[in-house]
Amino acid sequence: MSVIVGIPAYNEEKNIASIITKLKKITDKIIVCDDGSEDLTSQISKDLGAQVITHEKNMGYGAAIRSLFLKAKELECDVLVTFDADGQHRIEDIEKVIKPISENESDIVIGSRFLDDSDKEVPSYRKVGIKVITKITNASIKKQLTDSQSGFRAYSKQVLTKLSPSELGMGISTEILIKASSHEFRITEVPIKILYGENTSTHNPVSHGSSVLLSTIKFTSIEHPLKFYGIPSIVFLIIGISFTVWTIQEYAISGDIITNVAIIAIGCVIVGVVLLLCAILLYSLVSVMREGKN
Repeated sequence: MSVIVGIPAYNEEKNIASIITKLKKITDKIIVCDDGSEDLTSQISKDLGAQVITHEKNMGYGAAIRSLFLKAKELECDVLVTFDADGQHRIEDIEKVIKPISENESDIVIGSRFLDDSDKEVPSYRKVGIKVITKITNASIKKQLTDSQSGFRAYSKQVLTKLSPSELGMGISTEILIKASSHEFRITEVPIKILYGENTSTHNPVSHGSSVLLSTIKFTSIEHPLKFYGIPSIVFLIIGISFTVWTIQEYAISGDIITNVAIIAIGCVIVGVVLLLCAILLYSLVSVMREGKN
C-alpha cells in the first residue's frame, strides 16, 4: 500500500529537520507544503529529500492541506497521512491511523487527543475550545467525534478522489468532515499521544474558533440547505401566522389593529418566505451540481 505523509509547514525550521529525519525511517514518500515560510523550512526539507510544494505567500493552513490533497491525488497514493510540523505528534502513532484504512474498516481516520489520558497534555484553554468546536461539528455530521480539529489524520484514495477541500483557513478540518459525511465516508478515531513542547506552535484560539464556526455554518448551509434554511423558515412562518391570526381577531373584535403585533406578523412571514425560497433554490442548485459531477 502506497502511503504518503504530508506536512503543512509555516516557519518550522526548528522542527522540520527532526520530523523528516524520523519519518524517513518508516517512509520515503514525504511531501512538505511550505506555506510561504520566511525561514529555511523549504530548503531544509529539500536537503533532507522531501518533496516540497511552495506557496509564494502565506495562504493559510487550509490552503496547505488542499495542496497536499491535490499532490497526493496526482501521485495516486493509497493513503495520505497529514502530520503537523510543530512536533506535537509521534511518528510511532502513524501506524495507528493507517491501520483502519489498510484493513478496509474506514475511509478517514482521526488521531484523537481525547480517547485516553493523553488529553492531560493539552492546555486547558485549548481543551475547552476544541471540545466546543467538536460539538458544533458533530451537529453537522453523522458521526459523534471527540477531536474534530486534530491535524493528524489518514485519508483513503477514495476520499482524495471524491473530496475537493476549498477552505483556506483552519475551518478546512470541519469542511472535510462535513463533505465526507455527506458522501457517507466512514470516519473513525484512534487514540494518539500528544507532545506539547517549547517549540510547539499553537494557533490563536479566537481566530481558530471563528474560522471553524464560519466554515461550519457555510458548509452546513450548502450540504443541508433544506435543514439549515427550512427549519428556521417553518419557525418564522408559524410565528408570523400566529401573530397574523391575533391581529385579525383583535380587528374583528375591536376594530383596531395592534401595530406592534401586526409588524411582527408581517416581518416573520417575510423572513419565513425568504428562508423557504433560499432553501428550495439552494437545494435545487446543489442537486443540479451534484448530478453534473456524477
